[in-house]
Amino acid sequence: MSETKETVLEQEEQIVEAGVHNFSKEDEWIKPEDPLLNERLEWFKDQKLGLMMHWGPYSQLGLVESWALSDEDGDWSRDDIDWTDDMEDFKREYFDLNKTFNPIRFQPEEWAQMAADNGFKYFLFTTKHHDGFCMWDTKTTDYRITGKDTPFHTHKYADICRALFDAFRAKGLGISAYFSKADWHTPYYWAPGMERGRHMWRGPSYDPHKYPWLWEKFVEFTHEQIMELLTNYGRIECLWLDAGWVREGRHGQDIRLGEVVERARQTTQPWLLSADRTVGGPYENIVTPEQTIPEHPMNIPWESCITVGNSFAFGFDDQYKTGRQLAHILLEVVSKGGNLALNVGPQPDGRLPKGAIRGIKGLGEWLGTHGEGIYGTRICGPYFTKDWAFTQKEEINTVYAFRLYRNENETVHPQLVIPYLEKVERIELVGSDDVLSYQQTGDGLLVDMPQSAATSEAPITHTFRLVTSA
Repeated sequence: MSETKETVLEQEEQIVEAGVHNFSKEDEWIKPEDPLLNERLEWFKDQKLGLMMHWGPYSQLGLVESWALSDEDGDWSRDDIDWTDDMEDFKREYFDLNKTFNPIRFQPEEWAQMAADNGFKYFLFTTKHHDGFCMWDTKTTDYRITGKDTPFHTHKYADICRALFDAFRAKGLGISAYFSKADWHTPYYWAPGMERGRHMWRGPSYDPHKYPWLWEKFVEFTHEQIMELLTNYGRIECLWLDAGWVREGRHGQDIRLGEVVERARQTTQPWLLSADRTVGGPYENIVTPEQTIPEHPMNIPWESCITVGNSFAFGFDDQYKTGRQLAHILLEVVSKGGNLALNVGPQPDGRLPKGAIRGIKGLGEWLGTHGEGIYGTRICGPYFTKDWAFTQKEEINTVYAFRLYRNENETVHPQLVIPYLEKVERIELVGSDDVLSYQQTGDGLLVDMPQSAATSEAPITHTFRLVTSA
């Protein structure tokens, strides 16, 4: 590899490490000029909880999605490839997974009902990951869910994106469309016989500066795919763009994203938000931490994408988080000003894993009582202290204080000090009719807990409604 390519690869490693993306800084965020987009960003900040799904033919192997195709990422992404040492054979086998992908137990209406019943407000779905397999009826490639080589193409739900977007939209959820700007299947990006030979990385197999005609074909291909999704698949709230290394100034990989986003806004989706993740600039309307929560609150639109299990794609032996764990993750995210995109990887047969459903239902049950302190709130000091999380609704002079219990064996004390130092007029316990007696102290609000709070097992939280002065 040449010195130039080594430098570029080092740059890419700053963007993605072991498949996890860094996220842009708060002070670099650019507020849109369009009042409609700012209105939609306030809508987004109200939603708090989205259901994210990574799904495709790769679910049949139970491997991380796409990444094992990249030789440069093999050191971390190929741990579970135990049937061959020939990575060229593996690539052929991976790309042929469309020929056996037949999720006949897929029930989009049930997925949408489960999401609506458990407090999700929007749906973020992988229309195409880096491997290039399209989960919608694209006209740009035969490598798609409705292609003749894919056995599912005759099913009534063959156009998976349409089935899901329609089902979730019918339940009142907004739609966010994940789209990878890279495409490791099309010869316009990983072109055969180029200077890299067979040793692939996450970037193109050629230098776009040397082959501008080939890069232009890739740009046209990408624009056509994006416009299909934004023209033929109903209202879409956000175009959520992955593969942050595909960008202007990165090895010539300018796909002229602004051109296609503005075309969509002018013709079909004037409200469209764009999440050009890790790139910054005017088309990263939403900042997207991955598998992490920022250390400090951020007063910009942001969304942590975190998995219910250990990985984004389905894994046969995955371990799933409990409702308590998910509620606490949501509380840390929301109290720091963000949304949580909670990811589930569907099974290859078209079902959602039972372990994931258990955790989601536990979260939904908690939200059924405590959600008033989640949805439509904004940040409020002291934000998050590990034991406490705070949110507020300024329009009704209300602050919500959540006492987090890490497990059911934690002691519930007859008195609690809420570390909130501002004056309040009344304290109520959410989920009950109790108005609590309290004293203002130098450490906060000393609250007497009602008898009803003395339970044998600690709840996920006790949630206090602090009514403040007008």
